Amino acid sequence: MLSENSVKEFKSNLRGLVIEPGDKSYDDTRKVYNGMIHKKPRLIARCGDVADVIGSVKFAREQNLLLAIRSGGHNAGCLGICDDGVVIDLTPMKYTRVDPAARTITAGGGCTWGDIDHATHVFGLATPSGIISTTGVGGLTLGGGVGHLTRKCGLSIDNLISAMSYWLMDNLSKRTATKTPICSGPFAAVGETSA
Repeated sequence: MLSENSVKEFKSNLRGLVIEPGDKSYDDTRKVYNGMIHKKPRLIARCGDVADVIGSVKFAREQNLLLAIRSGGHNAGCLGICDDGVVIDLTPMKYTRVDPAARTITAGGGCTWGDIDHATHVFGLATPSGIISTTGVGGLTLGGGVGHLTRKCGLSIDNLISAMSYWLMDNLSKRTATKTPICSGPFAAVGETSA
């Protein structure tokens, strides 16, 4: 059983918000793209940075709670939400950095493809993505990533240069691709998606 003291301590250690059932924003925050899903997590950790993600993973493990991670909340199977567990909500972690010379973009774990398009188009760049702008970058990329540019540039995952990951074994690591992204010309490769 989850104690109020452990929840209080968890909240005090995060920069982002921790939302519980009964909080005013709970129902809106737990919504996902698939309106048929109405799962009710015990806690939603709206992570502000990588330290919040690490703290949330540790808390869920220590409390023996189910863990779900939501990037854009667009997964049809709703893997980014769970009942009675902890949802790590990456949506507050929205940042993009475009390097036009290298034709790369670094994106936060909460970015959607609309955020990526907005950041790259001003430089005349594009990257292989899905067909719906509200889809999360992390979920679509790790799931392969089929979209309008797939025939020319391959899948989204084919153009991932590196990704920051945190493993349950208390190991933060940056994984780098062993091959060069497929895209060339006016296309950009995704640099890293956090968490």
